[in-house]
Amino acid sequence: MPSLAAVARKPRAIPIDRLRPFALGGALSPGRQLVGWVIVVVGLPTITVLLSSIRGPGTLATTVLGFQLFVVVVAIAGGIWPALLAAAGAGIVLDYFFVSPLYTASVTDPVHLVALIIFLLVGTLVSLVVDRSARRSRAAKRYAAEADILVSVANSVIGGEDALQALVDHLREAFGMASVVLRADGTALYSATDAEILHRDDLETTIRVGSSAGLDLRGRALSASDRRILGAFVAQLDTALTQRRLAAEAEEMRPLAAADSLRRALLAAVGHDLRRPLASATAAISTLRATDVTLTPADRDELLETAEESVQSLTSLVIDLLDVSRLQAGALGISLAAVALDSVVMGALDELGLAPGAVRLDLPATEMVSADEVLLQRVLVNLLSNALRYSPDGGTPVVTTRGQGDHLQLRVIDSGPGIPPARRDEVFEPFQRLGDLDNSTGVGLGLALSKGFVEAMNGTLTAEDTPGGGLTMVVELEAAGR
Repeated sequence: MPSLAAVARKPRAIPIDRLRPFALGGALSPGRQLVGWVIVVVGLPTITVLLSSIRGPGTLATTVLGFQLFVVVVAIAGGIWPALLAAAGAGIVLDYFFVSPLYTASVTDPVHLVALIIFLLVGTLVSLVVDRSARRSRAAKRYAAEADILVSVANSVIGGEDALQALVDHLREAFGMASVVLRADGTALYSATDAEILHRDDLETTIRVGSSAGLDLRGRALSASDRRILGAFVAQLDTALTQRRLAAEAEEMRPLAAADSLRRALLAAVGHDLRRPLASATAAISTLRATDVTLTPADRDELLETAEESVQSLTSLVIDLLDVSRLQAGALGISLAAVALDSVVMGALDELGLAPGAVRLDLPATEMVSADEVLLQRVLVNLLSNALRYSPDGGTPVVTTRGQGDHLQLRVIDSGPGIPPARRDEVFEPFQRLGDLDNSTGVGLGLALSKGFVEAMNGTLTAEDTPGGGLTMVVELEAAGR
């Protein structure tokens, strides 16, 4: 089946349904089966005459091999049913014309009877192998066709076409439907129709898309294999509808420039980081539920661990997003109290699971600050994670304190690449990463949240150069107990 990129240049698409595997014996095309029947009808008398011309004492083995070759050729050319007829016919001819007593339907030598049975079994087995091979080949072609369709749809959307209309058009072409209508809240949004194949008696099927949309299909019945790839179309339609709704909301909020900028950054950055854990968790759970895959206990444990890690990643991302929204709305609950810095730092190290020596500490045991202990620990976890990530191999981050009048500075020092002075303010903005080059370590909320948490505790978070190279993050809070 051609890809939809090619189909788009033609008035009609070949429905995927034509690539369904047939029942037993039908994996080969009708044309090949016809060739097999013709070979049986023409070839059996021909090979009988040829082998009869050389019949004589000691030629029975040659004759059996000749008929066996004939059955194999029929099996390869026409599949199981022509081959079975060829095997049965060859067995009868072999017994009647070549096995003593000649011209009778009886076999006097048990060895000859066993040879005939083996002959029939070999012909049957060869036929089954050919049929199975053809079936798998046909299935492979179908999967390739499905992949071509999905790639073509993705290319059309990425290429700038209207996502929903492109999906509806390609869906109708791919499944050979007379019409496809996408509805939302009872209103027809997009449709595609081929009047040439539209009939009154066409079967109508409705597929749900998301929570408030539906897809009306009119045409042939859908097979189980059709519904598998249809699910991919439905998922993309649901995603496109969600993007359409978000775009409409963004348009309504355009006067609020800051909120509009944040939403665009959210869609650009979070989309990737949501897809990764969602895809990992979905793949792991689908494999665990699969009935045609044998998994060892170790495989199951690994898949469960993958699903758990993905869900934890999603949970962490959602918590960060909620915290950003609370910060912007001024609704973050703060409980200030006298907090021992060494206790908070040790809690952060335990949360990160760091071994002794992974971070060098220089903390007086008596230093106290006015802070929310939970939020301050989250700030330190974010800062230490960044310091460890950007420290070169063999580099050890340092955590130290310094008095500054009636304030205390908690300094997290690394020897990494640092940040140019002109870019330091940007790293505290939501959805910013170092140089915007790293797309695998989160959505860039850590420093934005850390700065918001520290400022909510009446403190400041700034970035400085580390002498000799690197970056020093400075948390300054009011001292307590002085």
